Amino acid sequence: MAEITLHTLEDTRALGMVLGRISRPGDLVLLTGCLGAGKTTLAQFIAQGLDVPDECYVTSPSFALMHEYPGRIPFYHIDCYRLEGEDDVEESGLMDYIVADGLTVVEWPDRLGSLVPAERLEMEIRLAENDARVVEITPHGKDWQERMDEVINACSRTGR
Repeated sequence: MAEITLHTLEDTRALGMVLGRISRPGDLVLLTGCLGAGKTTLAQFIAQGLDVPDECYVTSPSFALMHEYPGRIPFYHIDCYRLEGEDDVEESGLMDYIVADGLTVVEWPDRLGSLVPAERLEMEIRLAENDARVVEITPHGKDWQERMDEVINACSRTGR
């Protein structure tokens, strides 16, 4: 587990870009945090790191549940906010994308319940003073644990 403070939007960009660059097919990133914590903003920067074209503006999929974007690998952005729990997740067909061939980023992953795969990167974003964000990053599985140094190093280069 690591804790990173993001003082500026550029810090958030650095974190998102490295996550996009190091992502592999089948990866899963779970983003938790209150409304306005910056989950969708981080997802936008992850998409940039995946080389999602600029004309594919990444927006919150709150009402559509999922948006798919082309990139170095497919980017699946899921928002489970409107779902009640794992029964809704299964009925919606979202599990097909949670274990898909690209990078899947899920906002409000608590709705997944017991459906959460073992291999994943969990990120909890909390609001801090002066518009900063504190991100607690917990890797689950060998692959994510091996990539954590790259994440930490990218964030420390921003001077934070």
